[in-house]
Amino acid sequence: MRAHCLPFSQVPHTTRLFTDFLAYLPKVQPFYPRSPHFEEWLKKEAEKISFDSARRDSVTAILERQNKSWNASPQTLANLDRLRKGAAAVVTGQQVGLFGGPMFAIYKALTAVKLAEEATAAGIDTVPVFWLATYDHDLAEVNHVSIPGPDLASQVLTTPSHNVSGAPVSAVRLGDEILPLVEQAAKLLGDSEATQFLRDSYRPGEFLGTAFARLYAKVFAEWGVILLDASDGELDRVAEPMFRAAIERAGELASALLARGEALEAAGYHQQVKVTPSSVLLFTLRQGARTPIHRRGDGAAAEFAIGTDPAAEKLSPAELIARIASTPEQFSPNVLLRPIIQDYLLPTLAYTGGAAEAAYFAQAGAVYESLLGRVTPIVPRFSATLVEPKVQRVLDRHGITVTDVFNGPDALRRQLAERGLPDDLQAAFEAARKSLDSHLSNIKEKLVKLDRTLVDAAETARSKIEHQLERLHSQAARAEALKSELVTRHAETLSQVLYPDKGLQERGIAGIYFLARYGPEFLQQLHAAIQTDCHDHQILEL
Repeated sequence: MRAHCLPFSQVPHTTRLFTDFLAYLPKVQPFYPRSPHFEEWLKKEAEKISFDSARRDSVTAILERQNKSWNASPQTLANLDRLRKGAAAVVTGQQVGLFGGPMFAIYKALTAVKLAEEATAAGIDTVPVFWLATYDHDLAEVNHVSIPGPDLASQVLTTPSHNVSGAPVSAVRLGDEILPLVEQAAKLLGDSEATQFLRDSYRPGEFLGTAFARLYAKVFAEWGVILLDASDGELDRVAEPMFRAAIERAGELASALLARGEALEAAGYHQQVKVTPSSVLLFTLRQGARTPIHRRGDGAAAEFAIGTDPAAEKLSPAELIARIASTPEQFSPNVLLRPIIQDYLLPTLAYTGGAAEAAYFAQAGAVYESLLGRVTPIVPRFSATLVEPKVQRVLDRHGITVTDVFNGPDALRRQLAERGLPDDLQAAFEAARKSLDSHLSNIKEKLVKLDRTLVDAAETARSKIEHQLERLHSQAARAEALKSELVTRHAETLSQVLYPDKGLQERGIAGIYFLARYGPEFLQQLHAAIQTDCHDHQILEL
């Protein structure tokens, strides 16, 4: 495995908020209490963790029950014992995507492992925890996965399993329909240990969340990653004080978030989540669907509405708080309260995530300050594009790099076509450029002697002629691309495996594909490749 660093400033669609955070520029520091460099502050941050022992015992007991139900490894059970005895946690998390989700979920777990190892080596006993966001209700985001076939053309597999519209994905139970889908995946992946993991995990009777958990319990067994199913009713019972605070202090929290949003925009950054004065940081279940809560009015006149339709249920603050106290399992946090719930349940030293999560944390910091009094630092996760040998040969054949693929499929097709133009035509264009340059330079020299005011006109003429020549070159390349089936096929293949749907590979291709193709030692190599002080995107040649 050979690694090449690519700064995120050269990765398409990277936000300025994220690149400025990576550089830890002064104007981004009000939104992040710590730099992205974990080793600089981990000991000082560990001193800030004050965690109730009774809550630690309760949460650890719940996690032990959960992880044992997924056949946790001895290493995971040992880490749970360390957590019970006082260890801190490095946390990451992800929606429970079909068959383990995209590759970046694997990167998240490995980054948490690496950071926990670093903290432990520095004298701060720390374990890795993976938060399963099972209360999320966007089924369309998690019910499919993309797996390349033998010809590297990706196939999208989708499960028809569902519950009522808007239900948390934790409620989606797999039936017999999952079996042919697993076999379809197995046919694409081939026989391997990872394929067997898939068969063992995705079975009728499992839920999307529990199947994901069983798979990750096997994949990360040797590193002892502790899995946490966020939709567990017993965890909701522990988190009930935070749910209650989200209602009791709804106006204060909305004002703090609005002020934070204004500060972000004033600094030239974006808000990841739209916040309004009526925003409440909780959802509740209504006829099985996860439904937002809104606040109307202030003070004694305040009331809360569940849902936005004319039939929305209206409750006084006291009525809503009483409902939370009696049935906390009916409530769940929105994306800005979720990290606060996480760090109320866990003694979190740091969270590791990607650019979108870093943007959430810039806003959620206002909620942290109000409810916990300490803002958990975020550390960028490992990010990479994997270049398989077959793909590298295609890149080499055309004399291009991964960054050329990042220009998009249309630009890539034109580039490959230009490089594939007949030699005599390429030579003719090159000769025309040289001749044009020579003759126009000669004309310019003579114009200087005749009338210096004509020099600008000469430069303008040169620019227009060169533009027309380049335009003609591009048109020839497009014509060649239309004629050349091979160029088109190579452009499509490279785009699908390196830049699927104009996004990074790690977001578009299933992690199980690489695990099945390269075996258990592949994770060891990835683990070794992660350098937590390097926050560039990595190009890894396999």
